[in-house]
Amino acid sequence: MNGSELPSAARARFRAGLVTPTAGWCDGYTQANLITVPRDLAWDFLLFAQRNPQPCPVLDVLEAGAVAGPLLAGDIRTDIPRYRVYVDGELVEEPTDVQGWWRADLVSFLIGCSFTFERALGIAGVPVRHVEQGVNVPMYRTSRRCRPAGSVRGPLVVSMRPVPAALVETAVRVTAAYPAVHGAPVHVGDPRELGIRDLHTPDYGDPVAFEPGDVPVFWGCGVTPQAAVVESRPPLAIAHAPGHMLITDAEDEDYRVTHV
Repeated sequence: MNGSELPSAARARFRAGLVTPTAGWCDGYTQANLITVPRDLAWDFLLFAQRNPQPCPVLDVLEAGAVAGPLLAGDIRTDIPRYRVYVDGELVEEPTDVQGWWRADLVSFLIGCSFTFERALGIAGVPVRHVEQGVNVPMYRTSRRCRPAGSVRGPLVVSMRPVPAALVETAVRVTAAYPAVHGAPVHVGDPRELGIRDLHTPDYGDPVAFEPGDVPVFWGCGVTPQAAVVESRPPLAIAHAPGHMLITDAEDEDYRVTHV
C-alpha cells in the first residue's frame, strides 16, 4: 500500500502485474468501481444506476469501445489490479488484464467507491479497521432489493466498517458529504435487519475484526451491479474484482459537498 503514490504510478504498477486491494492507496485521489456491458444493454444499466443512486453513483460513462476518459489517462483494460469476467451471469475468469475480452461495443460505467471517503474518516478520527488490519473491506449481499430497470435487477450490496459507537455520528456526518461515492450509511447496527446472518462470512472481501465498543456500519456498495449481473445474466460483463478498484486522476475533494 502506498498512500503517497500518484494514480498514474499506481496504475503502472497494476499494469505490470501487481495484484492488491486498493484501500489506502493514493491518498486524496478518487477510486471507482467498474462495470462494462455491451452497448445494447447500456441503457438498462444506466437506468438501474439512476434508480439506485446510493449503491450505484455514476461518476462517468465512457463511449462504446473507449478505454480512457476525463477521469483517467490510462487504460481500463489493464490498469485495475484484478478484474472479473462474467458470461451469461457466470463468473468465468478473474484476470489481471481484459484486453482479450475487449470489444468495440462495450460501454463502461465508473461507479463511485467508498474508499474515497476513508481518508476523510481518518482525518475526523474515525478508525478504518480493514486498512488498519491490512485486509479487504467486507461486503455483503442483503435482502433488500434494488429498484429494477428493464432487464437489470438484483439485491443491494453493502460494505461494512466497524465504528466505535461514540464516533458513529461523526462517520455519518463525514460520509454524507460525499454523495457521489455512496454518501451516508444505509444502516447502522443489527446486520439481521439487512438479511446478513454472519458478519464473519462476507460475500466479497475479507472478514474484519471488531474492537471493543465497535458497532457495524453499512454503506451502499458499487459491487451491487455485479450482483445484478449474476441475477440478470447478460451475455458478457466485465468488472473490477471487489476491493481492487480503478484509481482515477480525480481528487476526493471534487466530490465533497460543503452544505452537509
